[in-house]
Amino acid sequence: MADESKRRVSRLHGIRDLRIEEAPIPKPGPDEVLLKIASVGTCGSDVHYYLEGAIGDQMVTAPIVMGHEFSAWIAELGEEVTELTPGQLVSVEPAIPCGVCESCQHGHPNLCSDVRFCGTPPIDGVFAEYAVMPAENCFVLPEGLTPDEGALLEPLGVAIHTVDLAHLKAGQTVAVLGAGPIGLLTAMMARVAGAAEVYMTEPLGYRRVFALETCADAVFDPHASDVVEAILDTTGGRGVDVAFEAAGAAETPDQAARIACPGGKVVVVGIPSDDSMLMTASQVRRKGLTIKLVRRMKHTYPRAIRMIHHGMLDISALATHHFPLERIEDAFELVAGYRDGVLRAMIQVNMEAP
Repeated sequence: MADESKRRVSRLHGIRDLRIEEAPIPKPGPDEVLLKIASVGTCGSDVHYYLEGAIGDQMVTAPIVMGHEFSAWIAELGEEVTELTPGQLVSVEPAIPCGVCESCQHGHPNLCSDVRFCGTPPIDGVFAEYAVMPAENCFVLPEGLTPDEGALLEPLGVAIHTVDLAHLKAGQTVAVLGAGPIGLLTAMMARVAGAAEVYMTEPLGYRRVFALETCADAVFDPHASDVVEAILDTTGGRGVDVAFEAAGAAETPDQAARIACPGGKVVVVGIPSDDSMLMTASQVRRKGLTIKLVRRMKHTYPRAIRMIHHGMLDISALATHHFPLERIEDAFELVAGYRDGVLRAMIQVNMEAP
């Protein structure tokens, strides 16, 4: 007989070492809710921890529950929570900022130096059956939105923030280097924001096909051609107004600088494995480029929900694969190996309302 006081969790104990374990079901505090986890996406940052044990100076030094892109059912309310109802399906902002530091006070909670972020060492995430989060982090999903779509609102929020940083104007031109989920969502958002032309680069054939079918005018293979020359040729030598770097590869930041037009912008959202980023100084200086880097997102969930609810873009096709919690290691190996046309592998924990 199952112990109703326990939950199953997936803990990362070391590189490529995920284990399903039991842990107590947490109790919500006065302003918190107990969440019955529905769907969780396997993010690229999770894959960094799985393969390398670190992202920059954030290192896995003790067993940790990963996972931060998620939807959940409201299971129990803290005594001071009045705006939510048990049984509601919510999408959950995974960052808990301090609210009092300078960044928070200036409206930049994504830059909070004391943020507690699900699945970032040493804070446990949500590859688990239950978790507790502040009620204010939970956004009720309208009827018709699925648990997978609710989980994908987190990477969509990153894409919204990425395009916001570019101050993209209707009719401008865009390039997105990398057609992984964040790159694809960034390209989709650029379209919604009014980009007249969207060019992408991507070495994986199935991703190039997906990009052409959903958001890109042309997609160039860096293994088959010089993508900088290809984009400059396609734009008559001008380049693009905004170059988004979403690959995290060693060469792509400099490529972004080279394809941006004079006075243009480069927005870097990719996370490099070696924690370094190089650009040719003369390119950046002579063109007078504006360079911005993306740190997660801020204040995007209401907009993301409205956009999906009103059909402004379709994110459901990004959820290409589904696994139960007990097969999470299979999901990570699939994503790490770029196998079987995977974009986002979803861990489906509890797909039915409690």
